[in-house]
Amino acid sequence: MKTDVQLKSDVMAELNWDPAVKATDIGVIVKDGVVTLTGHPASYAEKYAVERAAQRVKGVKALAIEMTVRLARAHERGDADIALAAEHALEWNVLVPDDKIRPIVEKGWVTLHGEVAWDYQRRAAEKAVRNLLGVVGVSNLIKVEPQVTPADVGKSIHAALERQADREARRVEIAVDGSQVTLHGKVHSWAERAAVQGAAWSAPGVATVVNNLVVEL
Repeated sequence: MKTDVQLKSDVMAELNWDPAVKATDIGVIVKDGVVTLTGHPASYAEKYAVERAAQRVKGVKALAIEMTVRLARAHERGDADIALAAEHALEWNVLVPDDKIRPIVEKGWVTLHGEVAWDYQRRAAEKAVRNLLGVVGVSNLIKVEPQVTPADVGKSIHAALERQADREARRVEIAVDGSQVTLHGKVHSWAERAAVQGAAWSAPGVATVVNNLVVEL
């Protein structure tokens, strides 16, 4: 098991390795495997990249995000301009269904409302606005309203896990309540945790995934 000093070194190395991150703007604090990220990234896209980079590091048990976006003056935009750019970004994204998503912008923070049939559409909408100039944060409140609910969602997810990652399939418990799936069990990394969650979201009929998986080193 890594010490906190080793883990901090690995997180910093990952931040330095990622070209989307300016590591000098980010502080890293580690205690008992819990990583706290501080600082002022220059965009929401960079803030997101920092979080993803830290999650990739083996040994990270949990993340505490204490970063705030500090836009460069050249990147500042009014809410009306951001809202218009968000509408165009959603309209031009082939993965986002037409006229289903409503962006609301307040002080650079974009909140997405609406309903879609699949989780990948919900995630595509968030990704479409994440990298826009002037955006300091995104709240994705889009609801997944599946058109079809399969008779055995749990069986479908288990089959997907067995195809994609047999080790995770044996250690994951899946509870299905209507269109909600709850995951329990232990995995070996954040990447595995994300893979299992992705498999659950990919099952037809799933509207909500509660991920209670624990990363066990």
